[in-house]
Amino acid sequence: PEVCLRLESGPCAAAHSPLAERNGFLRVLLHSRSTELCMSCLTSLGPFLEDEIIPEVIPMEIEVVDAKITLKDDSPPVYPTSPGPVPITLAMDHVVVRRRDDGIFYLTVKQEKPVSVPEEQKAPSESLSPVQTGGAHGLQLKQVPELQRELQTMKLALAEANMDKARLLQEIRKYNPLFQL
Repeated sequence: PEVCLRLESGPCAAAHSPLAERNGFLRVLLHSRSTELCMSCLTSLGPFLEDEIIPEVIPMEIEVVDAKITLKDDSPPVYPTSPGPVPITLAMDHVVVRRRDDGIFYLTVKQEKPVSVPEEQKAPSESLSPVQTGGAHGLQLKQVPELQRELQTMKLALAEANMDKARLLQEIRKYNPLFQL
């Protein structure tokens, strides 16, 4: 599943923190998800988060693995000829956000450390068996569709950037016909 939620309460939640026994403990796992959010959606959340009553702290853990979030600014442009801001993409390999009993959110970025093999255990490159090379080739074949998608995305971004450049040059030449790059 892409999203998993688990809410624990009572004595079993005490394993996470003392406050979790009384208020509960929320665990969220977001895995292999890509989404787009408009900035207006994020800024409109402000009034919902403001309240006269101080809310109870709920300890939680939010784990995000292999996810991409694209933020698009959908506000009207300041200048009518402006092509608008470029969307921002946040790619997260493995991020954990924890809220402890003090109410503070702690952000942890986990990185996988490469495992080093001692020199005496490494096999010489000439003695690789067909099964080993086939496994590596199979892994590369799995990456091909993903790389093709990335290439297509980059081509579209380049075409859009070139169109923006041409539009800006046209706008500049409207005011200064002799302008050259």
